Formats: sequence, structure tokens, C-alpha cells
Amino acid sequence: MTTPPPRRLPSIATYDLPAEADLPPSRADWQLDPVRAALLVHDMQAYFVDAFVPQSAPIAPATAAIAQLIAGARAAGVPVFYTAQNGDQDRRDRGLQADLWGPGMRHIAEHQPIIEPLAPESGDFVLTKHRYSAFQRSNLETLMRARGRDQLIICGVYAHIGCMLTAGEAFQRDIEPFFVADALADFSRAWHDAALDQVADCSGVVLSTRQTLAALDKAPPEPK
Repeated sequence: MTTPPPRRLPSIATYDLPAEADLPPSRADWQLDPVRAALLVHDMQAYFVDAFVPQSAPIAPATAAIAQLIAGARAAGVPVFYTAQNGDQDRRDRGLQADLWGPGMRHIAEHQPIIEPLAPESGDFVLTKHRYSAFQRSNLETLMRARGRDQLIICGVYAHIGCMLTAGEAFQRDIEPFFVADALADFSRAWHDAALDQVADCSGVVLSTRQTLAALDKAPPEPK
């Protein structure tokens, strides 16, 4: 029996991001609170971003929205977390992902860095990514709990894979996920919408960037 070849990253065609009017209603009625929240910028590394058509939707407007979220979070005193895979992973560390996606990225400047418009700053946290969920084999939950954070704002790529599964695992850890619809990108609009529907129905609250920034802007002023 012939073994099918490992699945590789697709070349992603352009599509329009969902507008605020397109968002599915969320089953949960949680309200985003900047005192309780942390922001997760998921897998915005060159290797993953380069699958999209440069300077086009969905990746260009999603990147701009993520930059707004990062700025809003920093201004509100909300911790900013990033996930980033290591290049040239040992096959034993990569596990079953190698069966589906091959060897993955290389440890080179064209693959591994987080893209420049979203580069981490001093005080941000960069977590080594091991599996689809950002919680797997990381100290994300420990760092959040130590800072009194039990809400997670999720943005980045790819919506229906790591982003959605991170939201699902956050829910199972009693951390409220907030999925920012127009600050995500995916293999297609169909996959993107499916991820929004799944999170809205089963694990979190789906918001727009505008709605998320409005909630972050309600942070109490920094003590003088």
C-alpha cells in the first residue's frame, strides 16, 4: 500500500476577512476585561505568513489588526504573548506533525523570525511552540495565572488549526478565550468562517478588532 506524501503548507489564495456584521453569535456572554486579559499572537512567523499573497487580504489587513491589538494591549498593561516554532526540529520532538506537514521550517532568517511589523518588545513573552495548541509543553498558563489573568485574546494564523485548538484548550483550563475574527487568517474563507463558528458555539467569544480595542481601552489608568 502506497503511503500518501506528507501534507505541506498550501499556497493561500486571497479572500476578504469577515466584517463585524458577519460574526457568528457567541454562546458565552463573557465580557473582555483588560485587568484579567492577556493577548496571544499566534505563529506570526515568516514561514507561515509567506504562504499568503503578500500585501493582500487576508494577511495584510490581519497583520494591521494584530499590530493594533498589540499596541492596545501594551497601552492597557495587558501582557503580550507570542508563539514561535523552532526551525530544524528533531523528528522526535516534532512528533506526529511531521507525518502531516513534513519537517517544517528551517532555522533560517527567511523562516523562523516573527514578522517585523509585529516584532516582540522588551517585556513581551515569546513561547516556544511544540504542538497546535499554545498551551502544549509551554508555561503559558503558569505565566498567565501568576499575573492574575484568566482571559486570552487570540489572533494570528492559522484560524482553524492552532488558533482554534488553543481556544479550545484555554476553555478546558477555565481560561476564557476571545477570538478576534479580523485579526486571524487561514487557508480559505471557508476554513476561517468554520473556525469562528466552532469557537463561538463551543469555547469562546468571537469579537472584531474594533470591539476588542474598545474593551482594552476601558483599562484603569496607570498609578502615578
